[in-house]
Amino acid sequence: MADNRFRHLNTLVFWFGPTNVTSMATPFFRRLFSRSEEPAVETTETKAGHGDAEAQFSLGVKFAREGVTQDYPQAAQWYLKAADQSHTLAQFNLAIMYAAGQGVARDEAKSIGWMQKAADLGDAGAQYKVGMRHHRASLDGSPEAALESRILAYKWLQLAAAQGYRGSEAAWAFVALSMTREDVADGGRRIAAFVPVQAYQVRVA
Repeated sequence: MADNRFRHLNTLVFWFGPTNVTSMATPFFRRLFSRSEEPAVETTETKAGHGDAEAQFSLGVKFAREGVTQDYPQAAQWYLKAADQSHTLAQFNLAIMYAAGQGVARDEAKSIGWMQKAADLGDAGAQYKVGMRHHRASLDGSPEAALESRILAYKWLQLAAAQGYRGSEAAWAFVALSMTREDVADGGRRIAAFVPVQAYQVRVA
């Protein structure tokens, strides 16, 4: 997050030596107190209001933290604005909030939807979460559904493992133990075909 703290020199220095005031084109006191105009410092709030997804995400983090500013509904609102612009971390955090009912009504479908969007964008944490969800589904569903879920779990967990996400490699290896060579080959083809969708672009109103 950009550091918006700037130092301004506010001390006036007076010189009382001989001065030919009448020969100056600009009156003495006008020159003394005049300052070159400086561009206004744009705050995180201003940037967020103008549609900057990174600033919107930063405000979401600010309101989600513990402390006097903690406000889960506000955090969810800012995460949603950033998530709508395909900000992966905002999508991930929003998915977690929907799953836990923090600042929003608990909604498993919306949680899954936002987590899937983040995974499609290439976020390793989201890919791990999606992979584990498919792994759990493979243990509870019908044989046909379980097969598809295992292949999807294999795909997403290996994609997360390729980015070094903690725990994903062990989970991927465990899923692979229950797969046939054909299943593994199918999963490999899906991994090779995976291309992350375009990440967010800052939108300024």
